[in-house]
Amino acid sequence: MDYKELDIWLKARELVRQVYLLTRVFPKEEQFSLTSQLRRCVISVSSNIAEGCGRQSSKETIHFLHIARGLLFEVETQIILANDLEYTTGDISEILREIERVKKLLNGFINYHKKL
Repeated sequence: MDYKELDIWLKARELVRQVYLLTRVFPKEEQFSLTSQLRRCVISVSSNIAEGCGRQSSKETIHFLHIARGLLFEVETQIILANDLEYTTGDISEILREIERVKKLLNGFINYHKKL
């Protein structure tokens, strides 16, 4: 199956969109720090899923999926910190739920590859 058809990759892409919308209202002084870091992290989630799918072995694939999983934890932490700093304008619970959904899908995909 092409990685672009995988639910996990599609959900990770949607998370990128949500993070970009969330960070639009961050203070200008954060443009080259938290805003940039958060955006790079969330982009790397879907990128690592894609890269893992392009690898030759399940072991290599799992390696990149674990990197994507770690990045999700970074994204989650950075969103919580942004909220602590009052950079977010609304409730972050929906985006945090979406991160949890992506984590669960990613865990399932990792477990699938472990069985191969």
